[in-house]
Amino acid sequence: MHRAKRCGARTRSGKPCQSPAMANGRCRMHGGPSPGAPKGNRNSFKHGRYTTESIARRREISTLIRAARALDVG
Repeated sequence: MHRAKRCGARTRSGKPCQSPAMANGRCRMHGGPSPGAPKGNRNSFKHGRYTTESIARRREISTLIRAARALDVG
């Protein structure tokens, strides 16, 4: 960790920041958001809730429920 590349952005005191740099060359305080997950990250497919098919299925079900409630109003 002590050998990592340093941020180097100017602090309010005018000295260079000594925090370790991220991939974009700045630290987490001076460089904005992190570069994100690596390309091809498969962690988002852990449960499948946000796949196109499951979203379409949930929309169909909510449409059917809405229609059933509209028929039940009496």
